[in-house]
Amino acid sequence: MADVRLTRRGDALQAVTYDLLLTPAGQLDATGELETAVTIALQTDARAEPDDDLPDPRSDDRRGWWGDLDAEAIWDGWPIGSKLWLRARTTIRPAAARQGATTMQIRADILDALQPFVDRGIATRVDAEVARAGLEQIEARVVMFRGDTPILERRYADLWRGIAVAAPGA
Repeated sequence: MADVRLTRRGDALQAVTYDLLLTPAGQLDATGELETAVTIALQTDARAEPDDDLPDPRSDDRRGWWGDLDAEAIWDGWPIGSKLWLRARTTIRPAAARQGATTMQIRADILDALQPFVDRGIATRVDAEVARAGLEQIEARVVMFRGDTPILERRYADLWRGIAVAAPGA
């Protein structure tokens, strides 16, 4: 699985910049390829289905990358991204809510985005723990396994803040 390494620069709420790293020899840094692939899978907007509720009811923008439309047919790839962006204006609801717990929806979004890693044999399973960490914050812990051995563990302490949009009028 060849890839280039990305590193996060800055901590802006609306956008995050990632840099391609170079080795001391001036070559693209290919270490951390699994971490980079997981970062892209979780932090890229997947295309919403026609029956998904969009965060802005006035918009019909289902986002996603145009290359995902025929990814499997054209280059034996899989669609990239997660539907975490659909939760941007969602109220953090408890388990007893009619729509179900927001944390469970986010967990499902994470597992859906990372399922291709299991389908392609890159990992044997993915675990995700999602919890509310305050009035406006949700945290997630993702662990990928190969057999019983963890091959990647990442914590997302600012997951909710990262997908939140500016308040109306801001």
